[in-house]
Amino acid sequence: MKLLIRQGRLVDPVGGIGGVMDILLEDGKVAVIGSDIRERDAEIIDARGLTVCAGLVDMHVHLREPGFEYKETVETGAAAAAHGGFTSIACMPNTRPVTDSPEGIDLVKQKAAQACGVHVWPIGAVSKGQKGQELTDFEALKGAGAVALSDDGVPVQNANLMRDGLILAHRQNLTILSHCEDADMVKNYAVNEGRISRQLRINGRPAIAEELMVTRDAMLAEETGAAVHICHISTAKSVAIVRRYKRKGVQITCETCPQYFSLTEDEILTQGTMARVNPPLRTRADVEAIIEGLKDGTIDAIATDHAPHSAEEKARALTEAPSGMVGLETALGVTLTYLYHTKEMPLSDILRKMTINPACILRLPTKGRLSIGADGDMVIFDPAEEWTVDPERFASKGRNTPFAGKKLKGKVKYTIVGGKVVYQDKP
Repeated sequence: MKLLIRQGRLVDPVGGIGGVMDILLEDGKVAVIGSDIRERDAEIIDARGLTVCAGLVDMHVHLREPGFEYKETVETGAAAAAHGGFTSIACMPNTRPVTDSPEGIDLVKQKAAQACGVHVWPIGAVSKGQKGQELTDFEALKGAGAVALSDDGVPVQNANLMRDGLILAHRQNLTILSHCEDADMVKNYAVNEGRISRQLRINGRPAIAEELMVTRDAMLAEETGAAVHICHISTAKSVAIVRRYKRKGVQITCETCPQYFSLTEDEILTQGTMARVNPPLRTRADVEAIIEGLKDGTIDAIATDHAPHSAEEKARALTEAPSGMVGLETALGVTLTYLYHTKEMPLSDILRKMTINPACILRLPTKGRLSIGADGDMVIFDPAEEWTVDPERFASKGRNTPFAGKKLKGKVKYTIVGGKVVYQDKP
């Protein structure tokens, strides 16, 4: 099968390829990049006025299957990814049962094979049952296909267990993705500790609960020589901590999510439970520090932390509703709106954090690249098209987003996996 993308504006953060060009995909790979390619029997996409780049890679999603299929399934989550321009997604293990065994990894892979074609990469649990008491069999999980390890959603509280986990993960050439919050300090609190929590007269999640754990894991990575990745970084001090340890040569990487560079804790007052996420939305100063961390390279990746919940769950009181928001279908639009169109970051730097960087952290050598011989995974989008977020049109089962009704600038037009179109935007 041949697919010819004509006259798109190529953006390649890795090889520096740029400008208006044609791309020929053949047998699932990038075959030719050049001007005025002629291929008689190829399917043609007219990409004039559109941007073409490697398919987006999301290293942090919750697909809910098995156990919570009323929230999301691998199939619906993969479809949401395709709608959002993501060609590879890595799914967290906080399912029921927890993905802590080779059998659990196999189940995810089987479900992914039946979905739309988007690559679904399983993440194995650090501890059995995510109970934080006993490490899983890292070697067996990797052998089954796990690309990383995490107890995301239930942070590893025991420092000795985390230390042992980092040592063993290093031996297996795996990275632990760490949800950094001190559980005793945050409990099930709904919002950031500060002005809004005081106004609402409820307990809040203090910034230091995140910062303490970021410091702990950075120190453990330094001591063990292992790689650690900090999930969904959200505070100014957390950015400063990661920056400091990176300068020391520690193998530490981190991600943030679109909500942490676009929204503040004030969103709780108007959006209620739709703006309840973990870690919570923070202050304007934190948002500015997150943007600065993205600009100077302290923050390596932009992930979604896609976390669908049912309408009934999000209809509960603020202090009782589950935390999380869907993000796969809005991430690119939010990121372009708040970083590119505000002139905070050039497009190439933004796409680096959504393609090659997460692919490298997950050790996916054939993903996130746009070069001859690379996998034919790519997204074609219009960076200038404005659209209004309508959750009822989501492919995800989740409708829980604080961006509902908001206008975004930047829209996915085609998502291509292995040289095949898996999503096309239609009016």
